[in-house]
Amino acid sequence: MAKATNKLHGKDLRQLGFTDDKQISRALDILDQRELRRLDKGSALALLREIKADPFKYVRDQTWRPLAQELVPQPSRDVQLNPSIKDYRRYGDAFIEDGARKQMDTAMQLPVTIDGALMPDAHQGYGLPIGGVLAVDNAVIPYGVGMDIGCRMALSVFDMPARYLEQRRDELKKLLHNHTRFGGKEVFKNPADDPVLERPEFREIGVVRGKREAAINQLGSSGSGNHFVEWGLVDITAEDNDLNLPVGQYLGLLSHSGSRGLGAAIAQHYTKVAMNKCPLPPEARYLAWLGLDTQEGQEYWAAMNLAGDYASACHHDIHRRLSKALGQEVLAKVENHHNFAWKEQLPDGREAIVHRKGATPAGQGVLGVIPGSMTAPGFIVRGRGEQDSIQSASHGAGRRLSRTQAKLQVTEGELRRLLRDQGVELIGGGLDEAPMAYKDIHQVMAHQRDLVDVLGSFQPKIVRMDAGGAGKSRYGGE
Repeated sequence: MAKATNKLHGKDLRQLGFTDDKQISRALDILDQRELRRLDKGSALALLREIKADPFKYVRDQTWRPLAQELVPQPSRDVQLNPSIKDYRRYGDAFIEDGARKQMDTAMQLPVTIDGALMPDAHQGYGLPIGGVLAVDNAVIPYGVGMDIGCRMALSVFDMPARYLEQRRDELKKLLHNHTRFGGKEVFKNPADDPVLERPEFREIGVVRGKREAAINQLGSSGSGNHFVEWGLVDITAEDNDLNLPVGQYLGLLSHSGSRGLGAAIAQHYTKVAMNKCPLPPEARYLAWLGLDTQEGQEYWAAMNLAGDYASACHHDIHRRLSKALGQEVLAKVENHHNFAWKEQLPDGREAIVHRKGATPAGQGVLGVIPGSMTAPGFIVRGRGEQDSIQSASHGAGRRLSRTQAKLQVTEGELRRLLRDQGVELIGGGLDEAPMAYKDIHQVMAHQRDLVDVLGSFQPKIVRMDAGGAGKSRYGGE
């Protein structure tokens, strides 16, 4: 047994400025480890003095990490909101629920907030309301992005007449059965490969590293709840449509899904990190942020972008599989994120981090898809770059009833009759996703005429969703 030569006592550490008994005990325990016992007293004191002066230098040291982590200055536990609410624009204010307005008011009191806007499909969520747009200074809010990072819409347009859909309905329905997967258990036996799976983030970021295998298996699948893949009719109504399509009607394929388990794991992990490092009053706790000049902020930013690219890869695989099975080339595509954060320049020249939680990017000339409900049309839009909305628009119709309310107020018979009357076949889904649970998409679009130009519409006809029928809202949900 090596003989201890440093034999320090608590009073020695107090003379160095250690005041916490727990830290003193921790330091003495570490010094009592076999490999450190031969240190003379002077060397031990010098080492402890250095660790106390610069604990950040030792947080990755296997031996001294436990002490260094306790010595790292902790953030103030009293991060305060600004007393006043910054002014922001609300679109369709008359039918936005109070809960969503209150959540947005709170977001506009954050010390990092620069600007904000609330879209006409807005409803209450966690942190930012669904339909909330928030521009902040050099920070990112994990719950300002949401749980399903990079959730997006993707539309493929085929050069096939409208009559094909009715004439080949059974065939199209079978294609959805055979070439889509939903929920937590359905995956393809032979998932496709994609360059996103070789990204360095899967090796470099801890929370992501453990999710690569699941990401491989889930590639090309869709989530539960509000996620769907559907055949429908595309009507191009604007001659100047940026899609190089003549005005007319086409067969379309529309999908809505996100980053699956990968995005959820990233959101959960970094929300906890942010809430620990940026403790806010109870009403604002889910708006905790990470500075982009911190390691955690940079990690989340990299992981968020990976999840967004993974979500895009899933949609590309869905459309590739179905296009190949259909035997038709795609004439035009439209794809857009929501539930994401972007670095953008504001009108005054400042760079801001713009969070769109359930909001569609609508910069000048930017194309997007805004769905309605399983029986109401969605719209192909082109952004007008409106600065009051922070170049954003709604991402759907938005909920009128909560999922619980929908299950209580809508019957299976009512849903079946409505689907039959509208000529829509639903595979899977549930009462919580019934069209009656959603706002009128035409009203929503009327409140954002200044934000987007409508180029055409998409009318769902064969809709596939997760058979569980539970979870997030299908259209306009988080």
